[in-house]
Amino acid sequence: MYEDLKKIIENAQRIVFFGGAGVSTESGVPDFRSENGLYKSMSEYGIPPEQLISRSFFQKDPDTFFKYYKENLMYPDAEPNKAHFALAKLEAEGKLTAVVTQNVDGLHEKAGSKNVIHLHGSALINYCVKCGANYGEEYIIKPANSSGHIPLCEKCNSIVRPDIVLYEEPLDSDVIENAVEEIMKADTLIVGGTSLVVYPAAGFINYFKGDNLVVINKSETTYDYKAKLIINDSIGHVLSSVLGE
Repeated sequence: MYEDLKKIIENAQRIVFFGGAGVSTESGVPDFRSENGLYKSMSEYGIPPEQLISRSFFQKDPDTFFKYYKENLMYPDAEPNKAHFALAKLEAEGKLTAVVTQNVDGLHEKAGSKNVIHLHGSALINYCVKCGANYGEEYIIKPANSSGHIPLCEKCNSIVRPDIVLYEEPLDSDVIENAVEEIMKADTLIVGGTSLVVYPAAGFINYFKGDNLVVINKSETTYDYKAKLIINDSIGHVLSSVLGE
């Protein structure tokens, strides 16, 4: 199977990688739905994670929102793994045109990828909800101005929130258009580290019209029936083995 993937990559002209939480779990960033994910863990808050990181909860109780967010969704010390570096190498070689990711951790950019399309936003980018002033990830961790766990803008004293898509919020239309365009132009789509159960993101696979749909995931996905090649293994191990990282 690894040789089959190597041949597909060698013959491809435009590769797009579509990735989920499984790409970053090898860097120590937990996912939501696995046995050790956030959905399975007992919450000290007595509230489901999807509610804690929803727009309505953010508006109702921003202090608890940020306490949970900082403890469970921020991993500033996480480093890119073999999968991230392999994809960055593939882009540098001119084979891969875009990474479409559901992750918000910024590890693809840290590994050197340039064209990264963040479907759910990025924890590296934060902004004031009132004046729009921009702040980096470090400001959320140690804000110069704050109220309890809430980071406040140094300019207008309003809340600084992460530029991520919360539950109850729609995906950005420009991001959707960009992702769909890249997928439609690709002759090879490599899907990795996702079981493809989260919509609307998972539905983007339907826009792929190329010949080579490759699925690399430890477990089955809902789109396996469409794939030309399926590899049930670690995404980092597979890509590094095939690309020589």
